[in-house]
Amino acid sequence: MVIPDFERETETVVRKALKCLGNDEESLEASFLHYLYNTFGRHLQSPHYYLFKALSYSVRDRLMARWRDTWLSHYQAGTKKAYYLSMEFLIGRSLLNNLLSLDVEDPVRQVLYRLGQTLEEVENAERDAGLGNGGLGRLAACFMDSCATLQLPVMGYGLRYKYGMFRQRIQNGYQMEDPDPWLRHGEYPWEVQRADYTCVIPFGGCTRMYKEPHSGRLIVHWDHDEEVLAVPYDVPIAGYQNQTVNTLRLWSAASVEDFNLSEFNAGSYYEAVAEKNEAESITMVLYPNDANESGKELRLRQQYFLVSASLQDILKHWKRNHGADFSNFSESNVFQLNDTHPSLAVVELMRLLVDDEHLEWDEAWRIVTQTMAYTNHTLLPEALETWSVSLLRRMLPRHLEIIYEINSRFLAEVSMKWPGDEQRVQRMSLIDPNDRVRMAHLALVGSFSVNGVAELHSRLLREGLFRDFYQLWPDKFNNKTNGVTPRRWLACANPQLRELLFETIGDGWMTDLSQLARLEDYIDDQGFCQRWRQIRHHNKKRLAELVHQRTGIVINPEVMFDVQVKRIHEYKRQLLNVLHIIHLYARIKFERPIHWTNRCVIIGGKAAPGYAMAKKIIKLIHNVANVINNDPEVGDRLKLVFLPDYNVSAMEVICAGTDLSEQISTAGKEASGTGNMKFMMNGAITIGTLDGANVEIREAVSEENFFLFGLHAEEVEQQRKTYRPAAVIAGDDDLKLVMQLLKSGHFNRFERGIFDDVVASLTSPHDPWMTLADFRSYVECQKRVAELFTDEAAWTKMSLLNTARSGRFSTDRTMREYNDDIWRLTPVEVQTEQLPD
Repeated sequence: MVIPDFERETETVVRKALKCLGNDEESLEASFLHYLYNTFGRHLQSPHYYLFKALSYSVRDRLMARWRDTWLSHYQAGTKKAYYLSMEFLIGRSLLNNLLSLDVEDPVRQVLYRLGQTLEEVENAERDAGLGNGGLGRLAACFMDSCATLQLPVMGYGLRYKYGMFRQRIQNGYQMEDPDPWLRHGEYPWEVQRADYTCVIPFGGCTRMYKEPHSGRLIVHWDHDEEVLAVPYDVPIAGYQNQTVNTLRLWSAASVEDFNLSEFNAGSYYEAVAEKNEAESITMVLYPNDANESGKELRLRQQYFLVSASLQDILKHWKRNHGADFSNFSESNVFQLNDTHPSLAVVELMRLLVDDEHLEWDEAWRIVTQTMAYTNHTLLPEALETWSVSLLRRMLPRHLEIIYEINSRFLAEVSMKWPGDEQRVQRMSLIDPNDRVRMAHLALVGSFSVNGVAELHSRLLREGLFRDFYQLWPDKFNNKTNGVTPRRWLACANPQLRELLFETIGDGWMTDLSQLARLEDYIDDQGFCQRWRQIRHHNKKRLAELVHQRTGIVINPEVMFDVQVKRIHEYKRQLLNVLHIIHLYARIKFERPIHWTNRCVIIGGKAAPGYAMAKKIIKLIHNVANVINNDPEVGDRLKLVFLPDYNVSAMEVICAGTDLSEQISTAGKEASGTGNMKFMMNGAITIGTLDGANVEIREAVSEENFFLFGLHAEEVEQQRKTYRPAAVIAGDDDLKLVMQLLKSGHFNRFERGIFDDVVASLTSPHDPWMTLADFRSYVECQKRVAELFTDEAAWTKMSLLNTARSGRFSTDRTMREYNDDIWRLTPVEVQTEQLPD
């Protein structure tokens, strides 16, 4: 490989450096002990965190050579690049994934064993990176993994939050939020600070317009009154055993002036660091509570900080190689906006091109609309972000002017298409009647591609939420069904199953998940099925240990593990699950059934700090659990567990140990879901509505291997106008008893009235989630589940088929589709250093 002059080192130095990075046990042990003894000054009896840091530094060294080679290969290829802009990248732990990607898991395991340690103990010392909240961020992390594995030149851009979403603690059944200090022990061992790429981000002020003396061209100057530094930290994203290491660049906010000495000497100690504290607050916490105006302002600052830093960075690299010539920019770059959060990228790129680079408006708009692509992740209108015009005018005055100009030109196009249709013009405007900017509309207008994340979701976008835009630009819209990376969610999460698959069908499925279909040849192999059951039982014991560790509750791994873990939200209907649990409890108490399937229901997830109803649902779950779990008549027949502080690491244990996966959202509300895919991949069987990717999961696994219940999306809309929960309750004795137990205060004897608002929401004819409408169907479906679980052979067959038919739900397939239909990138094979002996 030809090394550019500015990167050239002597062959001797490079040879020596690479020789120290062998993947054999001797080299790995020497590297590990070097960092442990010489960098951290510790020994083998030190706390496991130091062992983890020493090992992670050793692994990072081996990533560095590949990382450098990847950058050089991309540089020399001069190929088109994609940039993935996301407010979240929920990475979780990175050690095991990197060991797997470098193919050094076994030698590292042997080294640690010889030194009296285990890989599991060292790995457990790693904290989850607090860079995301839920499915959106975890999807972004999976996408980055697959792009590197496919050798696509894709770079991720996000924020380096000092504190994650929050650590969830339960006190008397209530969710309490504590800071998530995931960087407590200093630097993140996988990151590298790139201070030389620091950007300046402006805020506030006003704009001035004047004509250039010679050309007469109108110039707009933004006189901002605040500046914040964006300092990048790069995280390596390794492809699976292919030499490629892509980059995730995370921006951290810093003050231009760290310390005001004059204020300090005057005795104004708070004022001396006020500017520093205000600047750093931008990347202090993931998703600040936006129930108040200051929270809204901080969230907008975060979003602009991300897109401005990222676009400045990209333009800086472009100008280094092309100067001020942007004529081919759109042929060489593409930006993927992960939901509405980075929508300001449309406006910021216009500002940079028009104001800073002095392109004409039409040329700049051509570049923007040929490079921006938008992924929508929600069907809930209230979840589509809007920002008040007054807030934008105060914080980003130039951007508001550009938004008005974009809107004016866009609405002229709408009026040309539909003359006189003022209602349509109002519906499609970037500014709503309440003087709020619709960020989803901005992304739609500024992008050449708009995609949903499941077939049903994409269809409902076209037919409902974005119908007007689809009628205007039908060619913009497409579907890209989500997936999950099999390296993380099968190979790392389920090591015993991974080994069984290696023995049975080889390792090709690691990069081609469709090869799991070959497992169907073993459905009638008694020996294979027995090993399948043994592995599942082992994984259930692991999950039982996690539950005991976090809650103190002892659960029997022989019972059915019925699991619902996801963000706590009314549309995801944890309430429906609770109603069924109360129904089962009532049956045990009043019917004393002889034929019974023992089950443990595990629920986990976080409620947004400002979401009162979601937090009340968590309280209800705990109160119901306290009654059920402490009733001697119930015993092991039924247990309910709320697993606190649900995160990526917990999910790796949960998805491998689950029997029944609860995906029970109101049909037409879930965009996709990816937890359903993780469960399916690991052999759990889904009970769910026809919502999100459930539709495609059921299609893949066939209807007899999926427990379907509930109204379809179209039926939900049809029945909404005539929905009468009181009549539903009156016509169902089981539901009547459940609601009576809730209303009577049976689960809150000493906290009277605390669940009145929950009951009121369930019984309201305006309940948008129509929870009670699906109760009877859900109960009957759960009866079929309970009956089948007692048939060990039939359940094993369904479990095996779910794994065997999960091939289409790999992000490798998803990213190929993004690339084929949207990005059009050329994979780059990384050329490694080839030096003479």
